[in-house]
Amino acid sequence: MEKRDYYEILGVEKNASKEDLKKAYRKLAMQYHPDRNQGNKEAEDKFKEAAEAYEILSHDDKRAKYDRYGHSGIKGGQDFQGFGDANDIFSHFSDIFGSSFGGGGGGSIFDDFFGGGGSSQQRRRQRQTGTPGADLKITLKLTLEEIAKGTTKKVKIKKYNKCETCGGTGAKNSSSFKNCTVCNGSGEVRQVSRSVFGQFVNVTSCNNCSGTGKIISDRCTDCSGEGRVNSEVTIKINVPAGVYDNSYLTLSGQGNAGKNGGRNGDIIVVFQELPHEYLVRDGDNVIYELQLSYPEAVLGTDVEVPTLSGRAKLKIEPGTQAGKYLKMREKGIQHLNSHGAGDQLVKINIHVPKRVTANEKELLNQLQKMDNIKVPT
Repeated sequence: MEKRDYYEILGVEKNASKEDLKKAYRKLAMQYHPDRNQGNKEAEDKFKEAAEAYEILSHDDKRAKYDRYGHSGIKGGQDFQGFGDANDIFSHFSDIFGSSFGGGGGGSIFDDFFGGGGSSQQRRRQRQTGTPGADLKITLKLTLEEIAKGTTKKVKIKKYNKCETCGGTGAKNSSSFKNCTVCNGSGEVRQVSRSVFGQFVNVTSCNNCSGTGKIISDRCTDCSGEGRVNSEVTIKINVPAGVYDNSYLTLSGQGNAGKNGGRNGDIIVVFQELPHEYLVRDGDNVIYELQLSYPEAVLGTDVEVPTLSGRAKLKIEPGTQAGKYLKMREKGIQHLNSHGAGDQLVKINIHVPKRVTANEKELLNQLQKMDNIKVPT
């Protein structure tokens, strides 16, 4: 099935500002929110479709690629990884679903409509697994040669790992837990308020036990009850060929360990393309500017030029004009997640000396008088 245009999905023009995109997405998210459309598969699909459209169009580099190439420009790449469910969407777009549009106190814009403090499913999951670990973001610098063929990098980082002594629970042993006295083990605190519209119940996570429903009476001494310890680790990053500057790769579950057995966060690897000494990237092609003398351009010659895989020979035909591009096939960057590679384009420039000797000037004056040398009028 052919994918719909992202601008059409959000109902905005192609020149829409980021604020317009955000407002349009928020409106659709409210309309098709799962809690408002329980059991409605079509609404769920539209909810995810809107999230995908906003994910691409809200980032300048992704939007530029989409505007230029359409869906094929982001298909199979690092630009959109997909969302598993509504909770993934809420987590990813915390700037929209978080306190900046909510009623304060860390709630979401959906709290006003759906009870506050997250869904009961979210609260049950938190009680069962503790507090999730935070994501880590690292920048990985890559040369054009590494991008062209792909590479593997090993990087040292500091992050929280699960405490091996307590198995991540934070407790000295299994008998070190007791029910929280504030929420009576439910992990939730309910606040009842009345107004002219009736009675409202606001359910929030218990601050005393962080929503787990349990209090640790005897903490693990190695992690001070957190269930995790800070350590330095080495991670291996497999970089596919053809990645773009500022594109990213998600290493799921390799981020900070959660508190008290909570799920691990992710590592977000942002690729940074380093400038090359000779070559300039243009999509999957690379461009090299070759300086030729006037006699070389007129008579032709054989030269060596730098490429991403070393120096290579290039034949210059007689009469080659300045500004012409010569193509070296598949000497560029491998296509991301597909076969083949771009080309190296060699732009011809004619070197003009700034100074000449008296003898050289005389020879040039003689040359200038020849009919074949004069510029046609």
